[in-house]
Amino acid sequence: MDQQPNDRQSNPRPASTNFYRVVAILALVLAVAEFFLALHYRRESDRNVAEKFEQLYYNSLVWLNSTSWLGIPSEQAPTDNWSMQEIITETRPDFIIEAGTANGGTTLFYASVLSFVNPDGKVITVDVEPHVDKASKMPIWKQSVQLIVGSSVDPKVTDQIAQEVSGKKVLVTLDSLHTHDHVLREMEIYSKLVSPGSYLVVQDTNINGHPVNPGWGPGPMEAVDDFMKTHDNFVADRSREKFLLTHYPKGWLKRIK
Repeated sequence: MDQQPNDRQSNPRPASTNFYRVVAILALVLAVAEFFLALHYRRESDRNVAEKFEQLYYNSLVWLNSTSWLGIPSEQAPTDNWSMQEIITETRPDFIIEAGTANGGTTLFYASVLSFVNPDGKVITVDVEPHVDKASKMPIWKQSVQLIVGSSVDPKVTDQIAQEVSGKKVLVTLDSLHTHDHVLREMEIYSKLVSPGSYLVVQDTNINGHPVNPGWGPGPMEAVDDFMKTHDNFVADRSREKFLLTHYPKGWLKRIK
């Protein structure tokens, strides 16, 4: 009997085809890796540029000497005040507690924004030595601001504030003595008054090399780091740093529970 030809003869793929496929896959992997590496370095570069600008801006002292609200000095970066007005508008607090009044320009700013979103809202501001002769003559101050002269951690002061804001929606911002121990003590006291969904804003976390004033010593940033180790009811809302220039990096703490 004649042997039938085998119609299922093997047709091996040329070795060169397999080689080119491997090369193509490797090239794709390398391209993807290069893309993510470039993205990483771009982010690092953007961060470095932002930090350099923060140092340039901070060292210019324009925020200290040439920034005002309603003619009263407000020692803040305008971008931070803008983020604060967004928070005030979103949360519509009954009370804003401000530790550190200085000349009262920032107090007036908070009161001005609050008057639009909660006309009955009040700003309670505390300072050991406020300089508000000019600010206190403004109508919005008389309408919406309560000044307490004293230390922000004095039990007489804190007990008075706690009693006044009990059961109300509260936003807190800390801008008094910028030492680690003082800020951490403030945070422990005032965090209990912050309403869920509202904020505890710790100002000037940029000092002590974050990225300015490297010789300051442990301050607000270090206090925030220690506070966050034991308080899982707060998270750092980094979205509030969207303008890139901020004096409060990691200092926008939102109460989530």
